[in-house]
Amino acid sequence: IHRYGNVFIYILASCFCGCCSTGVPRCGASLHEPNKALRIELNANANCTWQIQRNANQTIRLVFSHFKFAPSSSCETESIKVFDGPSTASPLLGQVCDDTDAVPVLESSSDSLTFLITTNSVPFTRNFFVYYYFFSPGSRTENCGGELTGLNGTFTSPNYPAPYPHFRYCVWHIQAPKNSKINLEFQDFFLELDRNCQLDFTAVYDGPSTGSGLLGKVCGRAQPTFESSSNMMTVVLSTDDTNSYRGFSAQYSTAPLPATLTCSSDSMTIVLSKSYLASLGFREAHLQLNDPSCRPVVTDSVIFSFPLASCGTIKKDEGHSITYTNTISLAPAGSTITRQKNTEIIAQCRMSNNETLELIYITTNNAIQKLSAGGRYNVSMAFYESDQFSKPIQYSPYYVDLNQTLFAEATLHSTDPNLQVFIDTCTASPQPGFGSLTYDLIRSGCNKDDTVVTYPAFENHGRFKFRAFRFLRSFPSVYLQCDIVICDSNTTNSRCARGCISRQKRAISPYTWKTNTVVGPIRLKRDLRAAEHSGERGKIKKLIYLCVHFTHFVAGTPDNKHRYSYQNGQSSF
Repeated sequence: IHRYGNVFIYILASCFCGCCSTGVPRCGASLHEPNKALRIELNANANCTWQIQRNANQTIRLVFSHFKFAPSSSCETESIKVFDGPSTASPLLGQVCDDTDAVPVLESSSDSLTFLITTNSVPFTRNFFVYYYFFSPGSRTENCGGELTGLNGTFTSPNYPAPYPHFRYCVWHIQAPKNSKINLEFQDFFLELDRNCQLDFTAVYDGPSTGSGLLGKVCGRAQPTFESSSNMMTVVLSTDDTNSYRGFSAQYSTAPLPATLTCSSDSMTIVLSKSYLASLGFREAHLQLNDPSCRPVVTDSVIFSFPLASCGTIKKDEGHSITYTNTISLAPAGSTITRQKNTEIIAQCRMSNNETLELIYITTNNAIQKLSAGGRYNVSMAFYESDQFSKPIQYSPYYVDLNQTLFAEATLHSTDPNLQVFIDTCTASPQPGFGSLTYDLIRSGCNKDDTVVTYPAFENHGRFKFRAFRFLRSFPSVYLQCDIVICDSNTTNSRCARGCISRQKRAISPYTWKTNTVVGPIRLKRDLRAAEHSGERGKIKKLIYLCVHFTHFVAGTPDNKHRYSYQNGQSSF
């Protein structure tokens, strides 16, 4: 794409591997310009790689402002994969597919980024618009967006009403009081107008981050309004390097949610406003779940609270997720019969990648209205004293002897006995942030350390043991990070049932629910004895703390298993 003032000239071609006669890269390129916009067209069976090299001391920001894959394509056969490094062997930073409900924006942590676009065999012209630029994190030019709390508030684009700056990515996180929703109104809105809002745009998400559902993406002249289904909303402004206008002025207000749903991995709680029920012409005496014997508790609100696998809850395994659905049926007050179509409140707890999604909506005369949404999960991990897994280690750091057998258990806190926990990957590191120095104990369900033994699945627990080791070069601690997969034990071809598989086959084996957890640190008893001997026991006591938390998964180096060896009871690096 070439830009001359307000005129945009697109150079288009059917894009296959190689370069066209004009020199414009069709299928992959090595890019070194400080910023560049790419309009990409691909047909079937493409496998194209672009590599971006940044300037010194700067970060690369990559924006996929428009993408159109073949209809009904899957992530396994057609996707954009972004890698944090110079090749597709670098750590995977993110993936974009046909069902991606967002405007993907990714940033490098290394000196380069690589993205790979793969298409399947379906005859169809795929269209992508992507641009990147270099920026300095923490600089004054990056100072925009922010946190907004309270019942109402206002915010504007940078420099408003003067033109907004180039190459800006601003994120506003709005959080209202619990059990309320957010109404967002743009009183003035003037951004660059283009097809598909590919250049300058504002995106609004229904939740706490840009990973939440996309409510809308707008540009040009408009006065858009948005309404959240929970007490959180995220607003993004993204700009490129041309044609700045005055931007926007926005205000938000809050209102009580008529209904809320809280899902954990073992229960579901539905809270309904009496005034909302009255507005529909219903009273609490006329409410029932799928199982009519499950009655609500009536206080200032109407509350249904019950275990996931009870009260007529319907469970559905959808491959990449498990959904628990129950329905509150409503009958008009004072009526024995009705010729109107049924009105129902449907509550769904959906276990999917890294979270439990909470969805509650009402159906009336075939119309569907979402009432609220949210999500969380409940998985923990701990060390145990023995293979009986009855006494967890309650203190941290956990002091052990070199080569001592350690017993670890990951637990999904759920009342559904058919959910199975599978330990997919476990990585050790001397650093809680899991940097470049890592060691695989388990990878893709395969034991990578000779001392690892995994136990058969038991209820909602995944268990394994290994012998303690220590990273040398003066690292006193070891942390353990595990990638945990949750499956339905009744599904014969689930990820859990397949066990140890190769990386190539892993993509065709669906999982249900995936999360990560970290436990540690582990330290050597001889270090404790040395500290006590030197009179530092009091200092050691001050270091005891609990360090079990959730984190995003960070993959280790694929060949790191060759970087370690055991010699005379000690590990070497």
